[in-house]
Amino acid sequence: MLLTRPWARGDKVSTMIGLEVSKPVRTFSAVIERCPDKRLLVGYVPGFPGAHSQGETLDELQANLQEVIAMLLEDGEPTLESDFVGLQQIIVPA
Repeated sequence: MLLTRPWARGDKVSTMIGLEVSKPVRTFSAVIERCPDKRLLVGYVPGFPGAHSQGETLDELQANLQEVIAMLLEDGEPTLESDFVGLQQIIVPA
């Protein structure tokens, strides 16, 4: 049986059909923006060279990013160029 779209929950992977499989997982934070020209969602993992993709929906983008990251990890442990800390909203006078 083909299991698609795993979501990490602790040390288990949950699939769309609700089956949980014990498997180590890695978590990466992605920044998501909308391309003003093509209206596609574009995502990238800060500091992880090559970890970027696009999609028409958030689900498609997530699946594409998972595929790209898995492929990059097959080449070995990445050397991250920076650590993602978080996002912060900055308020300035209008």
